[in-house]
Amino acid sequence: MPWQESCAMDERLRFMTEQLSGDWTMTELCERYEVSRKTGYKWLERYVLEGAAGLAERSRAPHEHGRSTPDYLAEAIIGLRRERPSWGSRKIIAKLAAGQPEEAWPSASTAGEILKRAGLVGARKLRRRAPPRLGSLTAPRHANHVWAVDHKGWVRLGDGSRVEPLTMTDGFSRYLISVSATGGTAHDEAKPLFELAFREYGLPEVIRSDNGAPFVSTGVTGLTELSVWWIKLGILPERIDPGQPQQNGCHERFHLTLKEAMQPAAADRAEQERRFQAFKRDFNEERPHEALGQVPPASVYRRSPRQMPARLPEPAYPAEAAVRKVRSNGEIKWQGDLIYISSALIGEAVAVTETETGHWLVWFFDMPIGIIDPAKKKLRRLAALEGGKANRPNPK
Repeated sequence: MPWQESCAMDERLRFMTEQLSGDWTMTELCERYEVSRKTGYKWLERYVLEGAAGLAERSRAPHEHGRSTPDYLAEAIIGLRRERPSWGSRKIIAKLAAGQPEEAWPSASTAGEILKRAGLVGARKLRRRAPPRLGSLTAPRHANHVWAVDHKGWVRLGDGSRVEPLTMTDGFSRYLISVSATGGTAHDEAKPLFELAFREYGLPEVIRSDNGAPFVSTGVTGLTELSVWWIKLGILPERIDPGQPQQNGCHERFHLTLKEAMQPAAADRAEQERRFQAFKRDFNEERPHEALGQVPPASVYRRSPRQMPARLPEPAYPAEAAVRKVRSNGEIKWQGDLIYISSALIGEAVAVTETETGHWLVWFFDMPIGIIDPAKKKLRRLAALEGGKANRPNPK
């Protein structure tokens, strides 16, 4: 009598009923149900101890195996993590192995699994990155050719408030354009400071930043409300590669110098602002700069001849370009489909031109911002363009 997988529990119960009836010997029943005598006695023992529940299917996995981590090692890993919640599995294993080298500590990945099972490690969040930079970085050839901008790491002031200073420097003369005790990286704090700088010093040709807010977004275009404004002013936004602060090395070294205006902590934001303005005068007018032949930046810097306009210009696209206005949801209508472009461009006019290889390239002013993928009906990053030059929509 073969066992049927679909009703194995029923078969085992029938087996036990017939065995307990006394009408059959164990050998006869095992032959009838086509199981070994060892299995028959195992079911009998479980039935006597646990009743019908003892006949349920059980996991065949071993309780322990040769590669399992002993409990006392797992407890040591968990204990150190609780003491040092910021330490990762590699650091934890390295520390434990240094203290007890005679123990067979597990790999960092196994330690990570132990910590995960203990609820001490969360799932790693996927980090969205800004689109890749195209082309090489601009080498500054004269004053106001390239400005570098960044937020220096935040500090806590004496009154408990926080400042995350916004800084701007001229890449050619090293002149400190602006340093302000901003509270964070919000657009609403940054834009008025750029407007003041543009009115006082004129417009640069390029502004170089890292990939953080409010300069760059993680969207396909990488545009933000601030960088859209720069483009309309005729300023090219330029960003360094993610995780490569050395590409903005002069500005990063300046931030090291700026520490002297931030230590010890100022009492409040007003005092920190006064310190920054005193630091700016000294840095620009008194402090010799090694890269300039030991003369201060003010002796090299000259104001930009490009004035801040009274009104923002409109783009002048050529007649052959297809011009579309970005809708209130960030989309444009293209060949019967709705293509999402960017929320930063809502209300703005963009142009679409065809490349030599048949790609549809989207422009904002004279800056390419993405490629329309007609199959997926979406905008793709410029890095997806393989060969072919664009018909650049320069104004006639």
